[in-house]
Amino acid sequence: MDKINIKPLGDRVVVKPAQAEEKTASGIIIPDTAKEKPQQGLVMAVADDTADQKITVKEGDLVLYGKYAGTEINIDGGDYLIMSETDILAVI
Repeated sequence: MDKINIKPLGDRVVVKPAQAEEKTASGIIIPDTAKEKPQQGLVMAVADDTADQKITVKEGDLVLYGKYAGTEINIDGGDYLIMSETDILAVI
């Protein structure tokens, strides 16, 4: 797992989205314009716990998140999502 130089604030986490599927189960190649955004990814950074809020996910967790969750950011040439922990649906 690569280390990124960012520290989210509040209840936010930074997630590296999984790669979109390149082809279907039957072997049909999916063009870039038809690929769906992945809805799972790897947690790269989490905010510190506060007296009011305890973050339940940790760095390295594989998570599922909502289809339109988070804000896309680019750090050191890599694409990431920064989102509220409440946008995460489950840990895989």
